Amino acid sequence: MKNRILITGASGCVGQYIIAWLIKNSEAELFLWLRDPEKLTAIDRNNPRIKLLIGDLREAHKFSEELATVTRVIHTATAWGDPKRAYQVNVVAIKELLSLLNPNVVEQIIYFSTASILNKSLKPIPEAFSYGTEYIQTKAECLMQLENHPLAKKIIAVFPTLVFGGRIDNKSNFPTSYLTQGLREAVRWLWLARWFRAYSRFHFIHAADIASICGHLATSPHDLKQKNEQPVVRRFVLAQPLLTIDEAIDSLLEWKGIAKTPKLPLWNWLVGALIKILPIQVSSWDRFSIKKRHFDHYPITNPDQFGLHSHAKTIKEIISDSGLQP
Repeated sequence: MKNRILITGASGCVGQYIIAWLIKNSEAELFLWLRDPEKLTAIDRNNPRIKLLIGDLREAHKFSEELATVTRVIHTATAWGDPKRAYQVNVVAIKELLSLLNPNVVEQIIYFSTASILNKSLKPIPEAFSYGTEYIQTKAECLMQLENHPLAKKIIAVFPTLVFGGRIDNKSNFPTSYLTQGLREAVRWLWLARWFRAYSRFHFIHAADIASICGHLATSPHDLKQKNEQPVVRRFVLAQPLLTIDEAIDSLLEWKGIAKTPKLPLWNWLVGALIKILPIQVSSWDRFSIKKRHFDHYPITNPDQFGLHSHAKTIKEIISDSGLQP
């Protein structure tokens, strides 16, 4: 049977990078599920391999005939902001979608979550439920439910870290990720950030690298065998090697041509004081994240693990790719 791949959230930043990769590197038929086809800026909608499924993710029944024929699913669609809608989209809708797949036809489901809900060993953290935003909570709940789903062995859960993608100078057809959009604002605060040492670690990944990983997985045989003591749903944290906030700031200073300064330790009490002084709103999850400080995971997965080439492995490459001007 010919590979027929369903991509939800097809008009998003990551979704369009994935579609572009599949168009270039596979012969698969693509079902693109999205609400507004006008937002499909980087993809030729007239490509004969593409069929658009236009509708809300909560209306899966409208596409029951198409869903029963897909061999692979890449589920990037998500919702946040409105707690009710977030639960309906991030939990209820995914269950309905899975129920409409033909278990004798579908070979693999790549489900997008977020690395924020995992600890260093890739296990869910209790704080995701107690402090998490509606987005964090629903992603954590959905992962727990998928572990017990009849299709669990066919599910690969991917957990992107901080996602960059697109450009801020309008020289790319791909949508710009929220983090890439935020680079300009981050540069505005370099005058202050250069005076502090944060002692925090994090991972990041470019949407093009997410696309090559998911594209590779979606066009390769799916392994149903599980390793001992591993969750039923396979888990991949999508990330480049660990970086400190101080290293990222130093890279921005070098790019901007700003001299480095002696740094003061950024203690938790000082962070609290800055939050009160500066025009910053923080949630319970934000406060937990500030206290946690380090967001490192092991193992991580990037294109190198599959013998592929990473689009952006360093912050300098991220900055260059973003179109941000000094």
